[in-house]
Amino acid sequence: MKIALIVIAAVFAVIVLAVIGIYNALVRLRNQADNAWSQIDVQLKRRHDLIPNLIETAKGYMKHERGTFEAITEARSKAMGAGNVADASKAEGMLGEALSKFMLVVENYPDLKANQNFLSLQEELTSTENKISFARQSFNDQVLGFNNKIQMFPSNIIAGTFGFVKRDFFEIEVAAEREVPKVSFS
Repeated sequence: MKIALIVIAAVFAVIVLAVIGIYNALVRLRNQADNAWSQIDVQLKRRHDLIPNLIETAKGYMKHERGTFEAITEARSKAMGAGNVADASKAEGMLGEALSKFMLVVENYPDLKANQNFLSLQEELTSTENKISFARQSFNDQVLGFNNKIQMFPSNIIAGTFGFVKRDFFEIEVAAEREVPKVSFS
C-alpha cells in the first residue's frame, strides 16, 4: 500500500513538474515574441520620426506634389495608430508603398537629389528600412517558435488551459513588394 502511494505521488510530481516546465517555456516564448515586437516598434518609430523631416526638406523643391505629401502623411498617421500586428502590417505596407512612390517622384527633381540634407535623410531612412526588415525577420522567427509550441502535443493542452493563443506574423501586404523585378539589358 505504501509503495503504491509513493508511486502515485511520484507520478503526480512528475506531471506537475512537466506542466510547470511547459508553462514556463510558453511564457518564455511569448515574452521573446513581445520583445521582438518591441524591437520592430522602435524601428518603426524611428521611421515615423524621419518621414516629416524628409517631406519638409523636399517641399521646397516639389511645390506641385501636394498629393504625394498628403498620401505619405495619411499613411504615416494610420501606421502610427495601428493597434495590433495585423493592422500594423497593413498600415506599414501602405506607408512603404507611399514612400516608394515618393522616391520615384524625387527622381524628377535633380536639385533635390543633390541636396545634402535630403541625401542624409534618405540614407538614414534606407538604414532604418533595413533595420525594420531584420527586426521583422526576428519577430517572425519568435512567433513561429511560439506558435509551434502552442500547437504541438503535449504543450497544446497546457497552452489551451492557460489561454495562450496563436500570434500573427508581421507580413507585408504590398503587392508591389511581392512582384519579381524585371531586369532588361537591352
